[in-house]
Amino acid sequence: MKTTNRLFTAIMATLLLLNTTAILAQDEASQGPEYVTMTTMHWNMEMKDFKMDEWKAIEKEFLDKVTKNNEHIMAAGFYLHNMTPDNSELIYVQAFKNWNAIDLASKRNNELSKEAWPEEADRKAFFKKQNAYYSPMHSDEIYATIPSAKSLAEVKEGMIVYLRTSHFAFPEDGSNEEFMETFKEYTENVTHKNEYIKAYYPMNHAYGSDKTQFVEAYFLDSLADMEKMFDKDDELFNEHWKDEEAKKEMNEIGDKYFTGLHGDAVYSVVPELRK
Repeated sequence: MKTTNRLFTAIMATLLLLNTTAILAQDEASQGPEYVTMTTMHWNMEMKDFKMDEWKAIEKEFLDKVTKNNEHIMAAGFYLHNMTPDNSELIYVQAFKNWNAIDLASKRNNELSKEAWPEEADRKAFFKKQNAYYSPMHSDEIYATIPSAKSLAEVKEGMIVYLRTSHFAFPEDGSNEEFMETFKEYTENVTHKNEYIKAYYPMNHAYGSDKTQFVEAYFLDSLADMEKMFDKDDELFNEHWKDEEAKKEMNEIGDKYFTGLHGDAVYSVVPELRK
């Protein structure tokens, strides 16, 4: 089965949940964000005069006047439904240097909004126009980032994000040392060497509805590259772990740490709405 080898990242990440903060602190070389927020929103399906270009223009105005000027937000972007159970959903993602920055960013957004639209009437009018595109229903999750990410070098038109959500089994005999060593070995020899994976961001639950979640975001140039990515993962895995006994040990670790439940989704990147 093609998914066996590439799921090893999710399998070993269970160990990280034992002490996420300690592991992140050990990664002194990392200059990236420690936390990522994901807000799952929904389009206002009753909006009769919906125009994608107009929505992009409104969000681009907010991006240029507020988000890009907010020093507490390291990165931000919208991801639209491509292959998910709900065609009304879109995800807004923001990255933060630390936990405190999440609260500071919200306060700073309010300040920047007042600077961008000094007149209260103008400000209310803009947000009314912006909010008209969305349903009141939304959900929020906060994830802790994990070392060994593969950073995105260039955003291209037509890019997608393959989002995989796995679940952990919480073994009593897990260890941070085992996770750090094995996860690093896997990502460096498989994920980072896979030319179809333009970026890879692993995250685990920090605050939200399900503490067992482990989320992997793979950035690809196109939907057509997904199958190529899976095939290349298998090829690289077999190149690095040539010994059959070693491969068997990996599968046994999977049975121990990974529940076997996972969900897959594909979102389209919106290049013009990224910080």
